[in-house]
Amino acid sequence: MNIQLNFSLKKYNTFGIEAKAKEFVAVHSVADLRTILTENKTKTKFILGGGSNMLLTKDVAALVIHIDLKGKKIISEDADFVFVESQAGENWHEFVLWTIDQNLGGLENMSLIPGNVGTTPVQNIGAYGTEIKDTFVSCTAMKIDTQEIKTFSKVDCHFGYRESVFKQEVKDQYIITSVVFKLTKRNHKINTSYGDITKELENQHVITPTLKDVSNAVIAIRQSKLPDPKELGNSGSFFKNPIILKSEYDKIHTLHPEMPHYVISETQVKVPAGWLIERAGFKGKRFGDAGIHKNQALVLVNYGNATGQEILNVSKDIQATVLKEFGIAIEVEVNVI
Repeated sequence: MNIQLNFSLKKYNTFGIEAKAKEFVAVHSVADLRTILTENKTKTKFILGGGSNMLLTKDVAALVIHIDLKGKKIISEDADFVFVESQAGENWHEFVLWTIDQNLGGLENMSLIPGNVGTTPVQNIGAYGTEIKDTFVSCTAMKIDTQEIKTFSKVDCHFGYRESVFKQEVKDQYIITSVVFKLTKRNHKINTSYGDITKELENQHVITPTLKDVSNAVIAIRQSKLPDPKELGNSGSFFKNPIILKSEYDKIHTLHPEMPHYVISETQVKVPAGWLIERAGFKGKRFGDAGIHKNQALVLVNYGNATGQEILNVSKDIQATVLKEFGIAIEVEVNVI
């Protein structure tokens, strides 16, 4: 394995930010990963997956280890369910399409989310009414300092809204190498109730949707709202949708009766951050080469040569304005480096 020096990470982050890694190496097997960790124990390390959920604001003064483990397989099944294992370096969207081609249900609502399989449990990614935790069984991870292999169950992962044990208690301690999902073989639970899926299916004249129909609808919706990172640098949703107390929402709702919300529990509601940002006047705005996408206010974009710091400054301006106008704090979803 060849460790490269002063390596450009521009092609390894979906924002397309120019930043350098002090050292860089790509690993293609668990054995390679163990070797790199064993031989570089004293070095500061930075683990890089698909680069889709991060904003680089500076050069990375560390050994960047790019997890490029590939492979997927069915490990067990019965009449109703199948357990599928994917290696961490598999592209998430391609993996989702593969499961749909096998007529396996559970991931279709998360089509076209950028990134790799290995980072999905870290963020507990989700879209259109589903999250990773809904189909997640376990993941295998290597402890960075000892190279010990550990299996994390769903309970072990402490999943929350865009949260997991990997962002909290064991942050920066493990590298996920593979993930196992439990998917349906029949009697699929088709979920079209969230967002614009039902409307999109109607536009496509679909009455009884299949897994593929739902996936195609989600893809169409995302493509209409979200820019392709290959054409316009971005990391998808930059902010989390805030969850606030219903009593707090009721007060704000009297001032803004058109504010949408989703009921989380008897005491909590989720408010769309995109709506807040758009109403605060940021949708489509541009500040040099950093800006907010014209079709989706949740998405910050790099029009070409923006620095990570410039994009971060825009995000802070958005947060301050939304807090001032609505009294709601919105949190950044991406990892700021």
